[in-house]
Parts: sequence; C-alpha cells; structure tokens
Amino acid sequence: MITLGAAGGERRPLAPVASVSRREAVLAQIRRGIVAGALRPGDKLTELALAADLQVSRATVREALGQLAREGLVVSEPYRGLRVADLDGAALRDLARTRAALDVLAARDILADTSGARLAAVRRAWSDFETSAFDADPVARHEGHLAFHRAVWSAAENVVLDQLWPVISAHLTIALAQDQAVRHDPDRAHRLHRALVDALESGDEARVEQTFREHSITSADELIALRRPPDDADGASGSGHDERTIA
Repeated sequence: MITLGAAGGERRPLAPVASVSRREAVLAQIRRGIVAGALRPGDKLTELALAADLQVSRATVREALGQLAREGLVVSEPYRGLRVADLDGAALRDLARTRAALDVLAARDILADTSGARLAAVRRAWSDFETSAFDADPVARHEGHLAFHRAVWSAAENVVLDQLWPVISAHLTIALAQDQAVRHDPDRAHRLHRALVDALESGDEARVEQTFREHSITSADELIALRRPPDDADGASGSGHDERTIA
C-alpha cells in the first residue's frame, strides 16, 4: 500500500499506464507521481500496490523500482522497504553548493567559446524552456526545467559534466518535488532562469558566477525555510549546515 510521508492522509493511487508491456511506461508514471506530488518524499512504495494502481505485473514494477533506485529517486531502508527519496536541509544545501560549482564550470566553458556556438545553444534552450514554463501540467514544467539545465551543461561540451548529469538530475528531481509541495510559482521560475541567460549574454564572468550561485543556493535556503516547522523559526539562526540552523 502506498502511504504518505510525515503529513499522513489518504492513499493516492496512481493512474494505470497505457501499455502494460513496457517498463519505460511504468518508470515514467512513477516519476510523474513523484514530480506531481502523488508520491511524496518519504512515501512507502510496495510492488503490490503499484502493480494494482498501474495494472502491470509485480515483476515489471520490480524492474522499474530497481532502475529508480539506481537513479537515486527511490531508496531502500532496512526493515522499512522502499521509499521515495527525501532530502533533508543539509542534503539540500550540499546539492545546491555542488550544483552551483558545476553550473559555474559549465558557464565558464560556454563563455570561453569565441565562436558563439555554445551561447547559441543556450539561447535555443531558453526558447524551449519558455514553451513549458507556464504549462498547466507540473510534470511538463518540471521536465522543461531539467531540460534547460541539462542543455546548459551540454552546451559547455564538457565530457565529465555529461557523465555527472544523471546523478545530479535524480537529486534535483527530488528537490524540485519538495519545492513544488510548498510553492507553485511559474513566474518566479521564469524570472530566475531568464536571469541566468541574461548573465551569460553579458559575458561578465563575475556576474555569471554570482547569478548561478544565487540561483541554486538562495533557492535551497528558501526551500529549507519554507519546509521548517513554524515553531523552529525562532531558533533557526546560525551558520552551520544543519537544517535547524540554515537561514
């Protein structure tokens, strides 16, 4: 049975998949459940409940969950089984700091290209992002968001960044799902990503670094604050990495 996380509540079944013979369809539907909030960080996952919801065999669900576990979207906990991955405050901050460093590396590689081809790739990525930025479907917005950042890394033509993307994107999916649970603001997302493009267009490396770092780290700090229980707010001062001390 699929249960909620700490918030509790009724079980939310997922919609059946169109094709029962394709593992990819099951993968896509479970990802959709995570992104759209039907499956929240910390929710328990069982083969039996998922197979019933998706109208597929338990073996197909098992394969899909194994793939999601390898991607980092699902975690296995001793004596508790499989759950949707969660990121606490420290993990969110670590992800933001790591992303910021890698984003800056990608941005520097883009600026180093005197031909302008890499910056042109970023412009195309922005054009694609705008087509999904205000879509009514949260999954479409999520996929557009990921595709934009993936395209920025791809534009850098950095082999190591290409290899690191699957790991980062899995963690980013969880972070975005958590953000979506507490904040629905397409205008904000559009504005923040436009700022990244404007910074790259300026060619000012200092501005680029500041904008990309703020994009990840400030957003993470805001999400941590939004997720913090109200009675923790007064004790949230300090400079450590623990969720209770990040402002």
